[in-house]
Amino acid sequence: MTYRPKPIDTSKVTLSEEILELTEHLAEHTHDIWAQQRMDQGWTYGEKRDDDKKLHPCLIPYEELPENEKIYDRNTALETLKAILALGYRIVK
Repeated sequence: MTYRPKPIDTSKVTLSEEILELTEHLAEHTHDIWAQQRMDQGWTYGEKRDDDKKLHPCLIPYEELPENEKIYDRNTALETLKAILALGYRIVK
């Protein structure tokens, strides 16, 4: 079996400034959910990732992450927001 990802086409979706601001909050939330799941599985902070010892260097607050790690969470949040709009939903505060 060959897996072929088929993400929702979000190429035509434009986000307002207000929604773009939401992206950073959701990115931090995404990181916190990931970190909580890892900690619940027994992972702790370590300077280098070690799967056997369950150590991970990203088990730190979002604001302390290196920029390249924040980008992953931002892209997840951004594409989720775009997918919501592409599917015809509205985001209202």
